Amino acid sequence: MEKLKYADITEKIIGSAFEVHKFLGNGFQEVIYQRALAYEMKVAGLVFAREIEQPIYYKELKEAIGTRRADFVVEGKVLVELKAVTVLDDVHLAQALNYLKTYRLEVGLLINFGSKSMEFKRVVM
Repeated sequence: MEKLKYADITEKIIGSAFEVHKFLGNGFQEVIYQRALAYEMKVAGLVFAREIEQPIYYKELKEAIGTRRADFVVEGKVLVELKAVTVLDDVHLAQALNYLKTYRLEVGLLINFGSKSMEFKRVVM
């Protein structure tokens, strides 16, 4: 079976997210989960940027057409978008896919801490 791209990184991120949800449960604001996940990813030895202005690219234009703050970009390769909602909707998945495309990244994780069980979706371009 073929290994998923950046599986070593995404496995550590998902493990870190499960640790956060195990300790905090659901019901907090997204920023609380973001801070806790930053701690756990640091413990896991991951290098990441948090809420850094990311350029939005359009087609083959070399210059960015705007910016957006991604929750995390891990190891310069994996986008991580956090939510703290009861149910993940298609709009959340579309947002993550749009960020991948415009940031020119290939792999992302959409992680939701708002439901009773932590849920995540792997998104790829």
